[in-house]
Amino acid sequence: QVRLVESGGGLVQPGGSLRLSCEASGSIFSINAMGWYRQAPGNERELVARVTNDGSTNYADSVKGRFTISTISRDGAKNTVYLQMNSLKPEDTAVYYCNAGNSRLTVVFGSWGQGTQVTVSS
Repeated sequence: QVRLVESGGGLVQPGGSLRLSCEASGSIFSINAMGWYRQAPGNERELVARVTNDGSTNYADSVKGRFTISTISRDGAKNTVYLQMNSLKPEDTAVYYCNAGNSRLTVVFGSWGQGTQVTVSS
């Protein structure tokens, strides 16, 4: 079991920036990739950024060039990954979640938590 804690959301104006943090603990030895997801009201949860243990990254087309996922930082009993979000748009408004799993994140190991709310509005 992998436990996940997300933080860093908030209210930001269009064009602004935020950095989200995710800490994973528990069975982190099994993790091959970590990813950031988001879910807006009425929409399905979508994967927006993924990073593998070797540092390879993938992004949803809607965030390419604006969002950057960090490499996975390992510190003893926890893994940490960040999502730097720049040039934010109102359509980026959503609850953001992180999870961890196999290299393509087709299987995730953590339970979906409460996430962190990102609101982009003037």
